[in-house]
Amino acid sequence: MKRTLALLTAIIMLASLLAACGGSNKDNNSGSNSSTGGNTSSNTESTGNSGGSSGSGEKIKINLWSFTDEIPKMAEKYVQLFPEKNVEFNPTIIATTEGAYQPALDQAIVGGGSDAPDIYAAEAAFVLKYAQGDMSDFAAAYADLGLTDDMVKEAGIAEYTVEIGSKDGVLKALGYQATGGAFIYRRSIAKDVFGTDDPQVIKDEIGPGWDKFFEAAEKLKAKGYAIVSGDGDIWHPIENSSDQGWIVDGKLHIDPKREAFLDMSKRLKDNGYHNDTRDWQEAWFADMNGSGPKPVFGFFGPAWLINYVMKDNVGDTFGDWAVTEPTTGFFWGGTWLLANKEVLKDEAKKQAVADFIKWVTLDTSETGLQYFWANGTMVEGEQGTKDSVASSVVMEKSNGELDILGGQNMFDVFVPANANATGKNLTQYDESINLIWRDQVREYAAGNKSREQALADFKKRVKDELGIDSE
Repeated sequence: MKRTLALLTAIIMLASLLAACGGSNKDNNSGSNSSTGGNTSSNTESTGNSGGSSGSGEKIKINLWSFTDEIPKMAEKYVQLFPEKNVEFNPTIIATTEGAYQPALDQAIVGGGSDAPDIYAAEAAFVLKYAQGDMSDFAAAYADLGLTDDMVKEAGIAEYTVEIGSKDGVLKALGYQATGGAFIYRRSIAKDVFGTDDPQVIKDEIGPGWDKFFEAAEKLKAKGYAIVSGDGDIWHPIENSSDQGWIVDGKLHIDPKREAFLDMSKRLKDNGYHNDTRDWQEAWFADMNGSGPKPVFGFFGPAWLINYVMKDNVGDTFGDWAVTEPTTGFFWGGTWLLANKEVLKDEAKKQAVADFIKWVTLDTSETGLQYFWANGTMVEGEQGTKDSVASSVVMEKSNGELDILGGQNMFDVFVPANANATGKNLTQYDESINLIWRDQVREYAAGNKSREQALADFKKRVKDELGIDSE
């Protein structure tokens, strides 16, 4: 854990050097994503420290940092809906590829000044660093923005998202999207093997619990099907249903449920229960349209997996899918919004930041972001992608029917899925440790290493690469 102090010291030194040089490279960062339609660079020119508190009618300028254009697009919608707010957003978009986003964001936050982020986004892979970890002291408490626990409860916000966004009971981050996971399965295969495609029946075939899942795998194998595409398909349910995370009392901890992934991965491979693919590679996508070695029954995932991944890859299986409760509750992914505590020093800016974050994360009205997001109505007059959102209140009054699911209302499954997920087993090192872990599990499942050697090599790599000792 010594690396934490060293990291912050290095960031502060770098920020000081840049400030001394008078350098601001905001135009280069902003121009890296053309999907903002040029708004980023034009807003950069007018960046200032004005909070609009003079009463002169000058716009309140908000620096918004994100790793995609998703939240900047929301900001455009907000300005369109509420011109009376007199707000101007200055977006900076830096992709997470090659690890570019976090160092730039850290430098900008620590450096401070008029170019510092007022609002910034963090995804599940690294949000704990900003909400609970090394960079959490820079984030404003939602309560200090006037966003209360009562508002969270009234909106029916998924509890796991609150757990992840809180430090010592103080809420510092919330999201708009909820990523509780379901089991997404082929209707035609369900009918062939189980005699029905009814989600209420299928949930009892694949769970609860992994014993039921492997019983279903054997039934599917007998008919020539794979239950999942690869072992990555069961990793997220296992990882995010564990009792503890990778770090306990400052040391590497292997939760028994996560350690069991070693054996389940090997069981899948040894018994031919999957096509032995790796997630996010071509063979994995091929299994979505049924062109792999064996037809695949299903995938574990949240609504975004259906809407943004499977939709474009299922081919002729479009409409042959359904969702049901997963083998175990879990979540996968998501984006959280945080506010720089420096905004609290300017009343007008504080209010403007609070209003926007509230509209994105807590507003349950039909003009709130989450209602547009859930119903796919962000662009007026167009039917866009529907998605699961953080507010159960919004989903319960929204239309979640999807053609890819044969007209099934996905919210009937994702509302309880979001409620059944937990956010208590994450650490700020998950992204790095997971990569190391998955590599070692793959080596063991392939028979290249013994179980003991895979565990030993895992611990050694975590120590060597992250400086974290094992228990």
